[in-house]
Amino acid sequence: MKFSIIIPVYNRPQEVGELLESLTEQTCTDFEVIIVEDGSKVNSKEVVEKFHTKLNIRYFEKENGGPGPARNYGAQYALGDYLVFLDSDCITPPQYVENLNKAVTDNDSECVPKDESGDTTETIRKTDVFGGPDRAANDFSDIQKAVNYSMTSLFTTGGIRGGKNANKPDKYFPRSFNMGISRNVYEITGGFAPMRFGEDIDLSYRIYKAGFKCELIPDAYVYHKRRTNMRSFFKQVFFSGMARINLYKRYPDTMKLVYMLPALFTVGIVACIILAILWSVWFLLPPIFIVFVWFFDSLRLNKNIKTALLSVITSFIQLIGYGCGFFYGIWIRIILGKSEAESYKTNFF
Repeated sequence: MKFSIIIPVYNRPQEVGELLESLTEQTCTDFEVIIVEDGSKVNSKEVVEKFHTKLNIRYFEKENGGPGPARNYGAQYALGDYLVFLDSDCITPPQYVENLNKAVTDNDSECVPKDESGDTTETIRKTDVFGGPDRAANDFSDIQKAVNYSMTSLFTTGGIRGGKNANKPDKYFPRSFNMGISRNVYEITGGFAPMRFGEDIDLSYRIYKAGFKCELIPDAYVYHKRRTNMRSFFKQVFFSGMARINLYKRYPDTMKLVYMLPALFTVGIVACIILAILWSVWFLLPPIFIVFVWFFDSLRLNKNIKTALLSVITSFIQLIGYGCGFFYGIWIRIILGKSEAESYKTNFF
């Protein structure tokens, strides 16, 4: 078996059904599917049973422990050479597995001498860990397309999920919504840490430290439905910002200016509003300029005025939510000295 597709699930039976349906349409079928129900109150067992005749699929249940441990649980039962992790709110295009297979096959062709004689050789697997981008499908709702814009745009996240630096050393960090790893590297690095957020970045750090590399496969994209309302989206990016501080506590040498930009943006927006009230309305020009950039960029990409307007809102939420989580992480982890587990015990939501 070439690929084991592992999908952790928490209270999302309908989305799992859509993902599994898309997997039945794959042009390459050299894969199995492993569903791990992570302590859901509304499980997906009945949905999964409908696909037993269509897919090579297995279903497991465990107590709730977060997506990282759920992925590790599924990896225990995986039979594939590569472990592919997908979020349950993703949909795969028909060529997804085929594009994965082509990329790893093309890269697994470097042979080197096994001993000094040079008579025998062994294949060196060059594709250790890989990831793919995410997109919005044409039939997504306006808010889903807006959230996708704010998470992938050069003007919000800087294109770090698959931009120009994606294949430079120590630059690309695959995200667990669409991430693959060879079985050998998974076993060497120990899989995902029991973190609620940032577990994929944590694994990427350990992968790089172990001497392996991460690679972007541009054609192995998925359609990512993400959060469907503003409140849940804010919560997601808030905890992502807080996770950055938790990652800093684990790996102090990894903090970079780019990770601080949403926090600086948040301070800048608040400062502009206060100065506009106390001094001059001209201080509102920077935020207004940013609004126009987001609006017209989203309009260019999505060809829809409503989506463009929503993109302005979701972009503010993405940056300010992340920035607030970043500051909260500094307060709870660095100033108060609380543990990582305590940092997630917030009553904000």
